[in-house]
Amino acid sequence: MAWTNPYFDATKAHHAPEGFRNLEPETREPGGLKRWRRERKEQQLPRPPTEGYEAFARRWWQPADFAGSDDAAWWLGHATVLVRRRGLTVITDPVLGKRASPLSFAGPLRRTPTPAEVAALPHIDVVVISHNHYDHLDSASVHAIARRFPKAVFLVPLGLKRWFDKERIGNVRELDWWASTEVGGSVFTFVPARHWSARTLWDRNRSLWGGWVMDQQGYRFWFAGDTGYSEKLAEIGRRAGPIDLAAVPIGAYAPRWFMHGQHVDPAQAVQLHREIGVRRSIAIHWGVFELADDQLDEPPRLLGEALAEHGMSADEFMLLNIGGRIAL
Repeated sequence: MAWTNPYFDATKAHHAPEGFRNLEPETREPGGLKRWRRERKEQQLPRPPTEGYEAFARRWWQPADFAGSDDAAWWLGHATVLVRRRGLTVITDPVLGKRASPLSFAGPLRRTPTPAEVAALPHIDVVVISHNHYDHLDSASVHAIARRFPKAVFLVPLGLKRWFDKERIGNVRELDWWASTEVGGSVFTFVPARHWSARTLWDRNRSLWGGWVMDQQGYRFWFAGDTGYSEKLAEIGRRAGPIDLAAVPIGAYAPRWFMHGQHVDPAQAVQLHREIGVRRSIAIHWGVFELADDQLDEPPRLLGEALAEHGMSADEFMLLNIGGRIAL
């Protein structure tokens, strides 16, 4: 019996009777996944960082320091960002384990250490989840956070609450694109992204995907989650902006013929930053897991080239160490 989307709303273009969909045309060609896997095996991709994994970790990793109570943001690796402002602490897509996988012995392995365990995190008020892929929704990490911070609120895409219900994690609110909810005096709005969802072979696009904008009395933080480029995303700036701080992905983009519909490359990340009207961005989604064919050290180099092309400074689109911190 075919699965029917219980959330289906015919007035919303991203809804479908069988699940959810992007507003952009599908770009994956038939047999593309098999072709990509075959070619990366033949070409032995991805290659190690230019100077090796150990040197890469020494260059780009540090233990996270949460001392003090000042407003700050930390990049904890991949898509995990911690933002503390005016007494409210938010963490995005917490993935603090060794693998981005349902299996403990197989799947993408963390190439740089975790900069902080859950036991070392400061008090967490809000956890935002962009979608259900294993490199963004890690069961062990969210369970550990829920146990340590039982009052934390989990904000998730439409259709994903049932996963949390099965895991017996409470305080969950699920939102559709452009829906908002208030937590601790801040308004969180779930905003579009160009991506997809699946946690098994049988649930593709049965839950939604997207990013989050936190509006705290006029200060706005946009977490992009995973996204391919789309000119439609400029609507985030028009409807939810202006954006003071953003966390924008720059990695897992190669090969472009296969990845361009789901992951931006560094040049497109800069394009989104400019089109949405972001004041400062943090580069995320690189340097931890080898999810595509780009080398771990290629995204920061290409980001630097894109910034130079547009006459932008490194303070406008920041490359932090994993575990690094900036003042807000």
